Amino acid sequence: MEKGGGKGRTPSEHLVVVVGGGIAGLGAAQRLCRHPGFRNLRLLEATDRCGGRIRSQSAFGGVIEIGAHWIHGPSKNNAVFQLALEYGLLGEKEMSEENQLIEVGGHPGLPSLSLSSSGKNVDLKLVEDVANLFYTLLDQTREFLHVAETPVPSVGEYLKKEIARHMVEWTEDEATKNLKLSILNTFFNLECCVSGSHSMDLVALGSFGEYAMLPGLDCTFSEGYEGLTNCMMTSLPKNVVLFNKPVKTIHWNGSYRHENFPGGKFPVLVECEGGEKFAAHHVIVTIPLGVLKEQMTTLFDPPLPQRKAQVIMRMGFGTNNKIFLEFEEPFWELDCQQIQVVWEDTSPFLDVKAELQDMWFKKLIGFLVLPPLESSYVLCAFIAGHESEFMETLSDEEVLSSLTQVLRRITVTFILENAQSLK
Repeated sequence: MEKGGGKGRTPSEHLVVVVGGGIAGLGAAQRLCRHPGFRNLRLLEATDRCGGRIRSQSAFGGVIEIGAHWIHGPSKNNAVFQLALEYGLLGEKEMSEENQLIEVGGHPGLPSLSLSSSGKNVDLKLVEDVANLFYTLLDQTREFLHVAETPVPSVGEYLKKEIARHMVEWTEDEATKNLKLSILNTFFNLECCVSGSHSMDLVALGSFGEYAMLPGLDCTFSEGYEGLTNCMMTSLPKNVVLFNKPVKTIHWNGSYRHENFPGGKFPVLVECEGGEKFAAHHVIVTIPLGVLKEQMTTLFDPPLPQRKAQVIMRMGFGTNNKIFLEFEEPFWELDCQQIQVVWEDTSPFLDVKAELQDMWFKKLIGFLVLPPLESSYVLCAFIAGHESEFMETLSDEEVLSSLTQVLRRITVTFILENAQSLK
């Protein structure tokens, strides 16, 4: 939201307030500071740090990502990638022309190891075949971007409709068919993590293609993603960023005076919870959608136009969580990068009604194997949706107990087979 005003004002007199110090707020402030017409700028951050959901932390003898993990599509048209290059935060492999030209279609890589809920190895060729079907159909959903009317409302409904059509041609035995459906269900859960949604039935088919797919093999920051936002913050002039300034109310569409600018009138006055006030000609609000939805009725004075308020409330904002598990010794091979978990009693066509306490962990898509750290081996599990929200209500001990049982269950045969092969 921005509001202009005041005739006869020279470009150097523009006062701008940016609310929120995540990467969006930092990016807006950085862009404005590079323009000669916007030298009077303040960025108000509610906490004592910038970065928002980009947060790196020292743990396990290394650096782990509590929030954002990858640069997706690291290539010339990716703004995050270009900033990382500018600040010298990537290695030679990540910066290479070869890496930037790899086409992955925006899809995650296939697992190095797939384990079933009965503790068996799932054939990786079968996983690859199912993945090819799933991602072929998922790519088709992007073709409805500018269509006047979609055949079904959601991405999930479209995928299930097309899968049912393909199932008619499956010739395997019943056990293999059921296993394929369980693998498909795992890919549905993975896409829920990618889309930040509880269910793909909640993701609109007509607008799904708006997400731009860029070439490049997803890459990470060896020293932590937060290095990027730290560089962006330090590039700003001194005193632009103000910490611990939670905003209470944004008064806009008015004519406000401020003691620091006698005789001046401003269309915007940003009031913080501590009582401080910042006059501005423009305000840029970059707070998370969940916070915006929760505080919208009190944050803006006067209230936002009904049309904008309705759009904000209709937008979805899902929950993603990571769970880090530390091991003294790995049960996986050292070249393993990703472990998939397949729950054999699941299917995209089954809507299981059960207590979250008894099945929240079935939404786990598996485990990312982090690069070996100084003194330990670490798996990172991903989970989204209502199950992810329920997990937040549990203690660390309860989460650990559940995941220990999951790991014992899926590795029982795998570990025995490996032990026998070593004899």
